[in-house]
Amino acid sequence: MAFLEQTFSVEDLPVSINNFEPLPEGWYTSAISGAEIKTTKAGNGQYINVKYTILGPTHQGRIVFGMINIKNPNPQAEEIGRQQLGEIMRAIGLAKVSDTDQLIGGNLSIKLKITPANGNYDASNSVSGFKSSGNGIVMAQKSIPPTDGKAPPPWATK
Repeated sequence: MAFLEQTFSVEDLPVSINNFEPLPEGWYTSAISGAEIKTTKAGNGQYINVKYTILGPTHQGRIVFGMINIKNPNPQAEEIGRQQLGEIMRAIGLAKVSDTDQLIGGNLSIKLKITPANGNYDASNSVSGFKSSGNGIVMAQKSIPPTDGKAPPPWATK
């Protein structure tokens, strides 16, 4: 037996707002709040498991996950995954990615669909589209020092 060191009353405890019902289909503004490489169930491929936090226009704070195939024995699945990664990168303003952490913090709009219940799995959302939300990751701009008009600009020197 383990004593709790205090007494809890159900009337004083908050009601959970977590709802695991799928969100309605449509476009949502989101932030990428997590991204990690995982191995496929079959063990012969890899995907990026992307965690999206919904920012609006409704259902703020809800979490949706998406899978992006990056290595797969099925060439079509791998090509689709790489296209999706490219769409995400363009939407958040990244030219190159070598680490999943580079995706985190990117804002974009995602299109959600509802995947019907199947066997032991309940209905869920799947991410089926990506586009810029207008406020992706701000990319660092290379600063070019001003010239005094006499010296050639830095890129003109050999």
